Amino acid sequence: MLRTYLFHAHTLKLLFFINLIGTIYGYYWYMSQLQNTPFIFIPFVPDSPTASLFFTIFLFFYLRGNNIPLIEALAAVTLIKYGIWAVVMNLLTLIISGQLSPAGYMLMISHGAMALQACLYSPLYRFKWYHLAIAAVWTLHNEIIDYVYDMMPVYGSLTSYSDHIGYFTFWLSIASIAIVYFLTLYHGEQSSVKPHFKTKNNEKSTSGG
Repeated sequence: MLRTYLFHAHTLKLLFFINLIGTIYGYYWYMSQLQNTPFIFIPFVPDSPTASLFFTIFLFFYLRGNNIPLIEALAAVTLIKYGIWAVVMNLLTLIISGQLSPAGYMLMISHGAMALQACLYSPLYRFKWYHLAIAAVWTLHNEIIDYVYDMMPVYGSLTSYSDHIGYFTFWLSIASIAIVYFLTLYHGEQSSVKPHFKTKNNEKSTSGG
């Protein structure tokens, strides 16, 4: 019952627009930091909106009956990583400063949902181990950009803990890659969930061709 609702076309379309709006807002949120970021590092700075952008692209093509395996792998790993990361950073802010703004609670809810959707929709992914390997390199390379070249997101009250946060983030990346591997590739093949709407792939399989 739940799977039928989750994978229904109307649900996927709604999820597409929610992620699209969240992606646009996310890039807007990073605007001030991007204005002070060297051009070469810009693709690696807006972590969360780029993660949701990957998922938005995945949904866009999936709704048209296509899969883009590398985008799916990037979306899965980065959504889990940055979803959990933002929740933890805001919890730390609350613990250290003793307070958290309404925007902070909103970020915890929205980023928690990012990580959750990456897991819930894992049966729809069609990537191979080498796509996951590329996503892993992208994700770990991002740690170098953030914590070696000091391009990490700015959390004022947590600045003095940046070394510890960098160490935590590295292992969070490893855990996120492992979670995605377990959800998708661990059993040797990915789940054959059929969408509850017509796609090009469906038409091919039912036409006998």
